[in-house]
Amino acid sequence: MTTQVQATPQESSGGHWLPVRPRLVLASAFMLFLELALIRWTGSNIVHLSYFTNFVLLGSFLGIGLGFLRVGRSRRQPYYSPIVLAALVLVVLMFPVTVNRDTEGVLYWTSLHTEGPPIWVTLPIIFAAAAAVVMGPAELVGRCFPELPRLEAYRYDLVGSITGIAVFTSLSFLSAPPLVWGVIAAVCYLLLLVPRPRLPYWLFAVVPALAVVGLLAAESLTAGALWSPYYKVTHKQLPYDIPVHDISVNGIPHQQAMPAATRLQIERQYALPYERSSAAPREVLIVGAGSGTDVAIALSKGATRVDAVEIDPKLRELGGTLHPDRPYADPRVTTHVTDGRAFLERTDAKYDLILFALPDSLTLVSGASSLRLESYLFTEQAIEAARARLKPGGAFSMYNYYRESWLVDRLASTVQAAFGHKPCVDVVSTAGQQAVITAGQTPQAQRCAAEWTGAAAGTPPPVSDDRPFLYLKDSTIPPIYLITLGLVLAVSLIAVRAVAGPYRRMRPYADLFLLGVAFLLLETKSVTGFALLFGTTWVVNAIVFGGVLVAVLAAVEVTRRFRTPPLPVMYGVLLAGLLLAWLVPDAWLLSLPVPLRAVVAVTVAFLPIFAANVVFSKRFADAADPTTSFGANLLGAMVGGCLEYLALVIGYQGLLIVAALIYLGAFALMPRKAAVLA
Repeated sequence: MTTQVQATPQESSGGHWLPVRPRLVLASAFMLFLELALIRWTGSNIVHLSYFTNFVLLGSFLGIGLGFLRVGRSRRQPYYSPIVLAALVLVVLMFPVTVNRDTEGVLYWTSLHTEGPPIWVTLPIIFAAAAAVVMGPAELVGRCFPELPRLEAYRYDLVGSITGIAVFTSLSFLSAPPLVWGVIAAVCYLLLLVPRPRLPYWLFAVVPALAVVGLLAAESLTAGALWSPYYKVTHKQLPYDIPVHDISVNGIPHQQAMPAATRLQIERQYALPYERSSAAPREVLIVGAGSGTDVAIALSKGATRVDAVEIDPKLRELGGTLHPDRPYADPRVTTHVTDGRAFLERTDAKYDLILFALPDSLTLVSGASSLRLESYLFTEQAIEAARARLKPGGAFSMYNYYRESWLVDRLASTVQAAFGHKPCVDVVSTAGQQAVITAGQTPQAQRCAAEWTGAAAGTPPPVSDDRPFLYLKDSTIPPIYLITLGLVLAVSLIAVRAVAGPYRRMRPYADLFLLGVAFLLLETKSVTGFALLFGTTWVVNAIVFGGVLVAVLAAVEVTRRFRTPPLPVMYGVLLAGLLLAWLVPDAWLLSLPVPLRAVVAVTVAFLPIFAANVVFSKRFADAADPTTSFGANLLGAMVGGCLEYLALVIGYQGLLIVAALIYLGAFALMPRKAAVLA
């Protein structure tokens, strides 16, 4: 390993009032915090980004890579970052993309008709703005790297990243509004940008930072706006003779809290699960309990015990305070704020009726390719888990506005496959395909008005835990993704050339670029795998991202402190870890008790992550140019984010094969000198 000389104290200051180590930690924490805040905030105001959060992530990776590549090419302060952030916040607040409830239509990944700028305008703007905003803190991080030994700099970068995740997770737990995020961003800008000369500092740092705080303060103080870990939740009372509260999330009309008697009177679908069950349900499980109307209906139908599962704590909180029937105050009701699939896998309780009550999350699991919060609820394995939780003679039912007849048939076929017989299928209204699908544990436990004729020709098969994409009719990547990803890559190539100069500067680090590509695929597989095993909640998501960084930090510390095997050996360990992850089936993991499941899942998921980062650490430590090599790795991560969408075709397990092939490519491109010296 190359011997490195420690920078002198004067060199370490870099002209900054903060010493290099705390400055590096602060800048790295700010970089990660800003990335997470951008993903969260833009998705709450631009409805397209509720389904394309990956594009903000891609822009962030591009910005981080460009920030590192810019180091050494300019000594100017990165004032562009706070200026672009202020402009982005202003534009998004002035031109939000919302949903028009009065217009019926079908969007590929969402519901109803949007109002505001079209998707082909908003996505490129958000992508470019996210890259420019995150590029500033990344440049400040990159300037610290030459002042420290390679792995020590990487170590403090990881410590800062973990800190940024911890801070944002804590604010999510506290339901902090965007005003708090803006204040933290402003403080970080003012601490990290050097206040010399004073006039540019005030004009290009202080004024934009204060503008961001002011704009987010105005949004945060809007009447009726609550911030859950998933959504911007707004509500208003409608001007009816009866108490009705309309609840929207991220600008999308989502639920209405109204008396159970009124709901049963105006919409027949809410009564059908009880009419199609052969016996009056006494013990009921409701997944997607939300603001409480379905819970109130179950109580009105004579339920003696109701387990209400809702993933969003703020929706549950609103149900407790706004619903006119006060269902959550009833002693017969027990609330579980968790993921529905995770609850089904963990509980030992048995029910007369299990009801999936309009579980349509309207958002993606952050950082995971096209995985919605409710994706694992509609797989064949999930319906089988629901059947296993029914009492003898019990029934399962789901209802929603499915918007496509093939989607109704797909779900009905899934229920048929899980239960072994045809379910009852009631299409209550062809407008929006309002339908109820009910299946008894046995054919005798259900009472259908008429026999379901079966799925129409061309109906796609049931979805599985490996490809849980209910709303994707064919095993293809939708054209909108292909076009947008192509534009993202084209813009990225131009930006890298403009910022970093000729591509030959990064040519010696082609293997580090591929390591970044493959690692992002590994991270995606970890996020989606843990979401299946432990729930798609924000807590699980935060723990997984934090755990990945801890595994990376552990790899760095092992490489710094101990003599590790040569790179060819570590590549062998890495490929063995990928093979192990491929061989261990999710169904077997789900059958284990939760504590043992956690131990095995962490071992299987983090072994290849640890090995991959020992490989990266050894290679990075001997790189001639630390900022360019690190930037190349980060740009590779952006390309890996694009390749995540292969899961739509090959499934999440297939990403392991793609990652293995890319790692083999990295090994082939590794300089022979690095293989000998490492």
